[in-house]
Amino acid sequence: MVAYRTKMVERIRLPSREQRERTLAEAGYNVFNVPAEDVYIDLLTDSGTGAMSDEQWAALVRADEAYAGSRSFDRLESAVADVMGFEHVIPAHQGRGAENVLYGTLLSTGDVALNNTHFDTTRAHVANQDADPIDCPVDEAYDFESDAPFGGNLSLDRAREVVDEVGAERVPLVIQTITNNSAAGQPVSVENTRRVRAFADEIDATFVVDACRFAENAYFVKQREDEFANASVAEIAREQLSYADAVVMSGKKDGLVNAGGFVATDDPDLFERCKQRAILYEGFLTYGGMAGRDVAAMAVGLREAVEEAYVADRVEQVREFGSLLGETGVPVATGGHAVYLDAGAVLSHLSSDVFPGQALVCELYREGGIRGVELGSFAFPETDRPELVRLAVPRRTYHREHFDHVVETVETVLEARSEVGGLQLATEPAIPELRHFTADLEPVPS
Repeated sequence: MVAYRTKMVERIRLPSREQRERTLAEAGYNVFNVPAEDVYIDLLTDSGTGAMSDEQWAALVRADEAYAGSRSFDRLESAVADVMGFEHVIPAHQGRGAENVLYGTLLSTGDVALNNTHFDTTRAHVANQDADPIDCPVDEAYDFESDAPFGGNLSLDRAREVVDEVGAERVPLVIQTITNNSAAGQPVSVENTRRVRAFADEIDATFVVDACRFAENAYFVKQREDEFANASVAEIAREQLSYADAVVMSGKKDGLVNAGGFVATDDPDLFERCKQRAILYEGFLTYGGMAGRDVAAMAVGLREAVEEAYVADRVEQVREFGSLLGETGVPVATGGHAVYLDAGAVLSHLSSDVFPGQALVCELYREGGIRGVELGSFAFPETDRPELVRLAVPRRTYHREHFDHVVETVETVLEARSEVGGLQLATEPAIPELRHFTADLEPVPS
């Protein structure tokens, strides 16, 4: 079922091959440095890049821009309570701002944070507290041949191994990311969330759900977990989030907005501990670094995200995109927000030290003006992550014709894959966990 129709359009253009070659070189072979106007189809991220609804635009106009105690915040607080079930809300300018507030409060030097799989900014925020981020994915998380329904689950066996190694006193925090962005966007079952809740209680740890894509995850649960076959997406989302002590949220994903995020909790003590850090880094507690209009739009977006028609259209569009790409012969994994290409298989002649994922990202731009993102050895140094390229689909933005162009581009790249060379670092930022945002690369000399 189609959930919406277009009311506004934006012109896009495909630069010439010569322009794309020049742009790529000038960008240091890092597509984060490519100007957006030189990108034809932008699949770099689904974070804050989607189209808002007419109701959200109306909320922008009606918003209250008061510094303290605005009506916009009241609407966000009400939406979080109704949709997610949490009483206390601390807004932030985006998800990583919320991570700074929450993880800066919960972690200290020498601590260990467990996660089904840390994403880049989460990993960096944990490391920034002089703590150690440790991934606990299930075995099938990176198996492109697996038909496991919940490859995003957190492995309790692995988590217990870590606790046995370091001691429970060093593990004050357990995080579950839904869906599991770094593990090909695979969903997490409610049953796994319940078990992780019990595990966190066993070791006296705070249990946080990274809820950026909570509605998409709930849709997968409805499709794949028998207990919830007759439940609504909204009911499933409330149930799954109810097991968390707190959630950290980027509103730029399932908040359906272009800016904003928050921490939410029912724990009054944790709320009080986070408040002062939020004021220091984000702004006053009822705007959190956002304009009131962004707060108001996010309040509407949270409610729209759990509407059955919207989320079904969203996830099924990504599923169709993944099916089309799979027909090219590229190994793919399809999540709720993105399709992940196995760059290690596509460019099997390149070793991980010359960044095959980033090489594939550059080829997609060179051949078709498409911008994706590498999530392998370049983005996650000193880990054993597979060489993935994520093509993230902005919400309510692209259509079948756009996806057809991506498929044609992938086919072109495949035809000449043996000629694709590797890349090496030309510059490296001081924070290795974030190097993929700003580092420059260059072709490996032949």
